[in-house]
Amino acid sequence: MTKRFYITTPIYYVNGAPHIGHAYTSIAADVLARFKRMDGYDVFFLTGTDEHGQKVEAAARAAGLDTQAYTDTISQDFRDMTDAMGVSYDDWIRTTEQRHKDSCAALWKKIEAAGDIYLGHYEGWYSVRDEAFYDEGELVTLPDGSKIAEKSKAPVEWVKEPSYFFRLSAWQDRLLEFYEQHPDFIAPTSRRNEILSFVKGGLNDLSVSRTTFNWGIPVPDAPGHVMYVWLDALTNYITAAGFPDTTAPRWDFWPADVHFVGKDIIRFHAVYWPAFLMAAGIAPPTRISSHGWWVVDGEKMSKSLGNVVEPRVLAKTFGLDQIRYFLLREKPFGADGSLNHQAIISRMNVELANDLGNLAQRSLSLIAKNLDGKLPARGDATPEDSALLDAANALPDIVRLHMDRQTFHEALEEIWKVIRSANGYIDRQAPWALRKTDPERMAVVLRVLVDTIRVVATLLQPFMPASIGRMMDQLGVAPDARSLADLAVPLADGLALPAPQGVFPRYVEPVA
Repeated sequence: MTKRFYITTPIYYVNGAPHIGHAYTSIAADVLARFKRMDGYDVFFLTGTDEHGQKVEAAARAAGLDTQAYTDTISQDFRDMTDAMGVSYDDWIRTTEQRHKDSCAALWKKIEAAGDIYLGHYEGWYSVRDEAFYDEGELVTLPDGSKIAEKSKAPVEWVKEPSYFFRLSAWQDRLLEFYEQHPDFIAPTSRRNEILSFVKGGLNDLSVSRTTFNWGIPVPDAPGHVMYVWLDALTNYITAAGFPDTTAPRWDFWPADVHFVGKDIIRFHAVYWPAFLMAAGIAPPTRISSHGWWVVDGEKMSKSLGNVVEPRVLAKTFGLDQIRYFLLREKPFGADGSLNHQAIISRMNVELANDLGNLAQRSLSLIAKNLDGKLPARGDATPEDSALLDAANALPDIVRLHMDRQTFHEALEEIWKVIRSANGYIDRQAPWALRKTDPERMAVVLRVLVDTIRVVATLLQPFMPASIGRMMDQLGVAPDARSLADLAVPLADGLALPAPQGVFPRYVEPVA
């Protein structure tokens, strides 16, 4: 039976240009997608752009562009950025596509038929920037009398209009029961606790249509109403799986295994989305994995603050794989972290160039110089040989567990523990000194090192595919033999290895 795995990023809102926060989410999802493919899964990986709502309409107007033309331009910029970051998505969805409009209409009708949508009148606080409704208790009043959302600091305005409502209040107990039955549904634990507290505090029915603008998906059989942008946006995850055609090949991937989201949109995904789906008789996703922000000078990056970091510029400056590695190594996935150039350089020079790059270069150069570039056979292992090999061979299961938890930084730390052990091993064994005194022992040591490096390189492929691909070439690992299952087959004794070349050069600051 085929193992399937469905991964999504949030679809990115096209009211501004992409920044490193968007790239971070996509890279994290890409690493998991690549790992799962390497682990024998049939993976469906979705990303794309969210293109409706009042904020997009306003941004297009400010740019002096037709709204559809504006979304076309920004969506393509996001796609170009995603491609530039080496993200291996399988489908790019846009919410202005007809397949998505049809999917939203079908979902609406299912929820309505179940009795969970009714016509009413909305009056309350709304943030155009967040595309979110807020209760009075979630607001802060400024000295001038205006109000902002306490968490996002976004301005709010009083909105009064006819609206269709979703009976969210009826789902409070059912959601709490669902969270209890599925303790891993929300990650990390801090976000789970936040959602539990929010739902236990009481849920109000949710306004799910707007009449004061028209850039959105029309509500079926309700002229003048467009769907609330979050009902529209969240539906993309089932649109891409083929909904409403449940005989579509991709429907076998539903429910999604992981939705990657930023911490600022956890409520929409962990409260509204499962309620919408269950109301329509559709299974909720398996897991919502929420990450923290990259901050600059203590502030979340935003266009309005002018502190946006362009990911393509970072990749051009430091190298794409180096940036991919740094983003997932530097901080826990669920926590905030500071984007700092010196921290990037330190990771590059200490861990990539010194720890990993130098380990591979030293080992392979000794084989090239002393063994005619041919991989030595495995020999009688000493306890120290066996300890290093055992640690390396245990890594796939350890890393698999961290990948399933999206604790990427811990997966990398476990890999680096073995890399550091291998560096200690080569220093103590000093194979360069054994060339004349004990060439047989030298050969065994070098084989232990190559076998160890092969394991860590295999596991690092999802993080740094191009660089580690070159390292695998130098280890003599065929392109079609780089999965986790392939680790069970030893490299052939006497395998001719190509001339070693450095993979991770040290970074030197350019002279001004």
